[in-house]
Amino acid sequence: MTTRRAFLTQAGLFTAAALAAPALARAAMGSHTVGLQLYTLREQLPKDVKGVIAKVAEAGYKEVETFGYSKKGGHWGLSTKEFKSLLSAHGLTTPSGHYGMDQLLGEDKWDDLKDYIDTAKILGQEYVTCPYVNEKFRKTPDDFKKIAEKLNKAAELCKKSGLKLGYHNHNFEFMPVDGTMLYNVLLKDTDPNLVHFEMDLYWVVRAGQDPVKWMQAHSNRFAMVHVKDMDKTDSKLNTEVGHGSIDYKRIIPVCKKVGVKHFIMEQENFKIDPYVSIKESCNYMKNTLMV
Repeated sequence: MTTRRAFLTQAGLFTAAALAAPALARAAMGSHTVGLQLYTLREQLPKDVKGVIAKVAEAGYKEVETFGYSKKGGHWGLSTKEFKSLLSAHGLTTPSGHYGMDQLLGEDKWDDLKDYIDTAKILGQEYVTCPYVNEKFRKTPDDFKKIAEKLNKAAELCKKSGLKLGYHNHNFEFMPVDGTMLYNVLLKDTDPNLVHFEMDLYWVVRAGQDPVKWMQAHSNRFAMVHVKDMDKTDSKLNTEVGHGSIDYKRIIPVCKKVGVKHFIMEQENFKIDPYVSIKESCNYMKNTLMV
């Protein structure tokens, strides 16, 4: 016969287990949070930055990756502190920002990077990410080596401020120049302890490459990924994650295994309302890919 004391003890254990279940579920999921690259809403942000950020949170995102910051214009008219407060008010954090590196890569000047570091620290970002390399800086294999050297120097500067340097790819990194592929040079010649890669999965696939093979071959280099799906009828267009031709059910488990922490959705063009679109992608990522 179960005594009252035993019953209460069992009930207490059951209640504790029930309360712990959500925390255990979160722990099992790790730090894999679904984020949004704000470039997705680049047409909407300048018109109503506060309204757009509210809708991003409503769509279910917990993180955003920034872009477009300038010392003169800030973040669509808001100062960095104001923008940080706006994100916080909607329960959003920002692990990374895309910051233009033309001044550094082309002129070997560092003022912009120092400003980016200050901005990233205020925002609470971990990564200052290079989003693109201008074509005029990458014409020869020797140029590729110079890019790697400058990224290493930039990463050292970031490290001194407690930050990390990220590198985001397009498809040109996989197009050989005189038999040399820029992506190979970057992976080989940048310091793995300093330069971290944000693989844009769409652009890798569009380049005719297999992101799984790259991640398995360089399993310690990838901190973030862009999850962007490819339209089934036109590879130059995007679509909602889960509606396109990229096999994310195959790719995402590998991303998790190699240590990717941030899964950032990006979409560059739409056939439906952008806010409906980003919510569909968020739901698919959270309910299908991240479980």
